[in-house]
Amino acid sequence: MIKQGIILYSVIFFTLFIRAVSSEKTPPEVGIEEKLGATIPLDLKFISSKGDTISLAEIVDKPIILSFAYYHCPGICTPLLTGLSEAVDRMDMEPGKDYRLVTISFDHSEGSKIAEKWRKTYAEGMKRKIPVDAWYFMTGDSLSIKKLTSSVGYYFKPDGKEDFIHPAAILALSSKGKIVRYLFGTKFLPFDLKMAVIEAQEGKVSPTINKVLNFCFSYDPQGRKYVLDVTKIVGAVSLFFVAIFLVILLVKGRKNKLNKKE
Repeated sequence: MIKQGIILYSVIFFTLFIRAVSSEKTPPEVGIEEKLGATIPLDLKFISSKGDTISLAEIVDKPIILSFAYYHCPGICTPLLTGLSEAVDRMDMEPGKDYRLVTISFDHSEGSKIAEKWRKTYAEGMKRKIPVDAWYFMTGDSLSIKKLTSSVGYYFKPDGKEDFIHPAAILALSSKGKIVRYLFGTKFLPFDLKMAVIEAQEGKVSPTINKVLNFCFSYDPQGRKYVLDVTKIVGAVSLFFVAIFLVILLVKGRKNKLNKKE
């Protein structure tokens, strides 16, 4: 009976540990739920910075680097897009020819004027001069935004004022709209971005190693940055060592029984 109890508790603790370090089945309130291999709804329409209504099917005709932001963001949106533009500057692939960038505001109250302002800011700030249709800055209605962000597992929420709490990540899509990779953070290596584009060209899905980092860090809405989530880490490590301790007890119990029989 004692042996069975130890085994049962070991299984329970190992299960809890695995669940703690793996992605949750229920969508997070704020964060990323990876949907690798899924296809975005290409029939959705958004408004370009020039004021034109364009369906995603019209611009997803080559590998896409997709990013979400809101244009009056005082926090991580600017570092994210700056990090992306710096990586594009240093890549040996041609935006507009080999791939396209698409940034969509998830604030439905924003219009094409502020989108155009941001487009110009990043276009003028880059060393590499890229065509207008190489990087789209777009806005849309709340329903289209919700459908698109949900389809890629990107979750955000209003902070109760005029801003939003949201994750920092970009996605690579194939020319058919299939999600092939997630890149987390606000800084991106040109090599990683290039590999994401190549995988998108091949339609090859790539698992995200950064899931561990995503588990270890959480977004601080007051500081507007990602911070180490000590509670999660301590909880996971504690469960791990408790499970190991129970296994050791189980092994010792078996050895003691064998010694008694001898």
